[in-house]
Amino acid sequence: MFKEFKAFVMRGNVMDLAVGVIIGGAFGKIIASLVNDILMPLIGLLIGGIDFSSLAFTLGSATVAYGLFINNIIDFLIIAIVIFLMIKAINKTKKPAPAASPAEPTNKECPHCFSTISIKATRCPNCTSQL
Repeated sequence: MFKEFKAFVMRGNVMDLAVGVIIGGAFGKIIASLVNDILMPLIGLLIGGIDFSSLAFTLGSATVAYGLFINNIIDFLIIAIVIFLMIKAINKTKKPAPAASPAEPTNKECPHCFSTISIKATRCPNCTSQL
C-alpha cells in the first residue's frame, strides 16, 4: 500500500497541483498586500479619505465589517484580472495546430449516369460508359 501511495504522490499532476497551491498561496499574499497597503489607501484618498477597512456597523452585538468585504472584492477582482492576463499571454505563446491539408478525392461522379465511382475507374460499373 505504501508503494501505491508513493506512486500516486509522485505522479506529475499531483506534484504540479501541490506546486500550484503553494505558489497560489504566496501569490494571494502578494495581491492582498497590494490591495490593502497600496490600492485601498489610494482609492480611499480619491473618494475623500475613506478607509474601507474601518467601515462597519453594529447590529445588536454583531459587528458587520463591510469595508473588509469591499477590500476582499477588490482583492478578488485584481487576482482574477492578473490570472486572466497570464492565461492570455500563455495562450499567445502556444503555436496553433497546423491545419490539415484537404484529402485527395477518392471518388468522382460519372458524367453519364451521375453515380459515384472510384477516381481510378476508366469505365462506369453502373452504366458501363467509357470514361
